[in-house]
This record gives sequence, structure tokens and C-alpha cells, in this order.
Amino acid sequence: MSQTERRDSRWFALVVLCAGMLMIILDGTIVNVALPVIQADLGFSQSGLAWVINAYLIPFGGLLLLAGRTGDLVGRKRMFLGGIAVFTAASLLCGLATTQGLLIAARFVQGVGGAMAAAVILGMIVTMFPEKGEQARAIGVFSFVAAAGGSIGLLAGGVLTEAISWHWIFFVNVPIGVLAGVLAVRKVPGEQGIGLREGADVLGALLVTTGLMLGVYTIVKAADYGWGSAHTLLVGAASAALLVGFFARQATSANPLLPLRILRNRNVAGANLIQVLMVAGMFGMFFLGALYLEKVLHYDPLQIGLGFLPVAVGIGGLSLGASARLNARFGERNVLIGALVGVAAGLALFTRAPVDANYLTDVFPAVTLMGVGAGLGFPAMMTLAMSDATKDDSGVASGLVNTTQQVGGALGLAVLATVATSHTNGLMTGGTPAIEAMTSGYRIAFGIAAGLVTIAAILAITVLRQPKITQEELVPATVG
Repeated sequence: MSQTERRDSRWFALVVLCAGMLMIILDGTIVNVALPVIQADLGFSQSGLAWVINAYLIPFGGLLLLAGRTGDLVGRKRMFLGGIAVFTAASLLCGLATTQGLLIAARFVQGVGGAMAAAVILGMIVTMFPEKGEQARAIGVFSFVAAAGGSIGLLAGGVLTEAISWHWIFFVNVPIGVLAGVLAVRKVPGEQGIGLREGADVLGALLVTTGLMLGVYTIVKAADYGWGSAHTLLVGAASAALLVGFFARQATSANPLLPLRILRNRNVAGANLIQVLMVAGMFGMFFLGALYLEKVLHYDPLQIGLGFLPVAVGIGGLSLGASARLNARFGERNVLIGALVGVAAGLALFTRAPVDANYLTDVFPAVTLMGVGAGLGFPAMMTLAMSDATKDDSGVASGLVNTTQQVGGALGLAVLATVATSHTNGLMTGGTPAIEAMTSGYRIAFGIAAGLVTIAAILAITVLRQPKITQEELVPATVG
């Protein structure tokens, strides 16, 4: 095979990997638009409805580090293929679900498969494209897929739910998963892992997964028990103890799940923390924004998807070409700061959402700002988060990037949904009409989301440092 053919095959392999990632990322948000229909069909309460999302996000976020490390040990291609198979089978079960329990259980298995596949993709890309210029372009493509997938899911969810039924937001994954798996077997290069003798920290994985699950459970159930109740305080303390135990384990383990040396790099640690806060705000907005459009403004699923279209357009239009040029000209740190300010401003605009909102004046400016901010911010954040990762650690570094994204989404969704529900219930108990009470609850949540992203912007200013830019990295981010 000639050098040109090898280069072309790598770019095709990148497309296959990104197709698998797109399917997984889509599933994080495609459900949001269908939530009102799922709620009515299966009888979920509003706080219980959050578990349709969290049952996916929690195993995803909790297992990414273990999956990334295991991929380093046994080979990342094997881990990717296994994850695609599990995810596809679980998607079929989700589509067939007719009860709350079956849907939540199948979503949990989906999260496991998603973690197995997603954890190793970025590490595979870094290994496939070692030359800095090509690596920058490849990460740009990956960042576009990771960022755009969430917003595209909102539109796809509306179309499928309105045209057929909510079951098809899951059924559509089956042919995509099969095709991605077949092409990956044939086109994605394989590599030997460093060997099982190096070991995987199973205890660490149990500690972090259980700790995160208990943490989200605590927040979600606080709406029922109260924030100061014994139940909330005791379960919350157990969650904190497990997470402290996880980091203690990482400091002493011979083969840690998350080598703490990775976090000594201020850009890696800072970018991941910023991503937790940014994604927490945006995921909460997608979830509660969809409910606001449906329950307050009476949009149908297709209208909800179209309502969020500016987010998809902003991300799609900026993630590839414009973001790479701006990163090269102004630096990833500065671009990320501006992007976070834009996202925070969009969320702040949502805090004034009225009961009788006009889309063009009350919704469109907010979602447009968030689309532009996300389109510029995610590629810069991905580059900073993967800076200085060695070849042996690229899998766990990739897993960390995805972990902070999913943990941010799960915790943000749990906090914002719980706050909105508690505030709404309190107002309704006092005699406020339901639609006004719901709108007020959503406004409070949007304000908290804006605050989280504002903190992220402050951290970007104070913590991050601009990496040195080589001439190769100045090449525009286009495929091939």
C-alpha cells in the first residue's frame, strides 16, 4: 500500500470512528425531545423522568476511565468493537421497552456499551495521527462530531418522535451500529495493547462508579426527601466517601485507573473541570428547555427539535473550519474564554423566558448564543484536555475527557431538574397556577446553569495557559 493510500485509509477509519461516536453522543440528547411523550406513555413523574437520561449517563461516566484503561491493556480496537455491539443490542431493547423498569435498565446497558466504545476513540485518533498538523485536523473532526452530535440529536429526536414514535429514537441505532461495527472490523487499524499483566484497577472503577451513582441519586431524590433530610445527608456522605476513597486508591495503586500525574498538568486538569461545569449547564438547558417548550409553550416534538436547530447550526458551522482558524490566530485558551461567555449569556437570556414567549425574541437569541459558544468552545477544550498525553496514557486521557463530559451532564441534569421541581412544587402548594409555577422553576434552573458556565469562564481565565503553537498546528482543520 502506498503512503497516499495509507493516509487515505486513516481518514476513512477516522470517519468510521466518528460515526460510532456520533451514534453514542446522539443518544445523550435525542431522548430529550421525546421525554414528554415517554412520560405520558409510561407514566413517569418529572423527577423520575430524569432517570431516563441519568440511567444512561451514570454508567457511561462511571465506566469511561476503566474502559479507557482496559483499552490500553487489551487493544483499543477490541474495546471499541465490543462497545458498539453492547450499545446496539441495548438500543434494540430500549426501542422494545413498554415499562419504566425495562427502559431504565436498557438505558443503563446502553451506557455501559457507550462507555466501552467512546472511551478509546480519542486515544485511537491520537495514535493514528502522531504528526501534529494531521492530529490537530483529526481532533477538529472529532470535536465537531462530539459537540454537534448533542444538538443534532434534538432535531432527530423531534423528527422521529413526530413522524413515527419515540421507540424509533432507539431503533435507528441498530442499523447504524451494525454498519459501524462491520466497517470498523475492516478499516480501523488494530494495535496490540500493553498487556493484561499491567492490570486494571477494578476496585477504583467500583469506587468511582458507585460514588457517582449515589451522588446523582442523592440529588434527584432530594426533591422528595428534602435537602436537609437524614436520607439526603447520609447517602450524600456515602457518595463523598466513595469518591474520596477513589482518589486515595489512585494515589497508592500500582496500576491506577486514573494516574494522578495526568492531573498535574494544569491545562488537562483545568480543561476537564471547565468541561464539567459547561456541560452541566448545557445538558440541563436541553432537558428543561425541551420541557419548557412542550409544557409551557405547547410545542410538539418536531417543533421542539426545530426550536433547538440554531444550536445544531452554530456547532456544525463553527466546529470545523472557523474554530480551527480562530484557535490558530488567538489560541485555544482565548477562544474558549469567549465561547464560555457566549454560552453563559445565552443561558442568562433564558432566565427571562415568559409564559407567553415569542420564539424569535425570547428563545432564538438564547439558543443561537449557545450554539456559537459550543461550536467554538468544544474543539478548544478538547485540544487543551488532551495536551501532553503520552501514547501509553492516551486511552485513559481520552476516557477522562469523556468522563468529565458525562459526569457534568449527569450531575448538572440532576441538580437543575431537582431545583426546578422543588421550586415549582413549592409555588403550586402556595396557590400559584401550574404553568406559572413551572416557568418560574425553569427560570431558576437556567439561572443556576448560567452561573455554572460563568464559573467555568473564570476558571479558564485564571487556570489555563496557552500551549505553544507549532507551524504544523497552524494548518486549517479540514479532512484529508
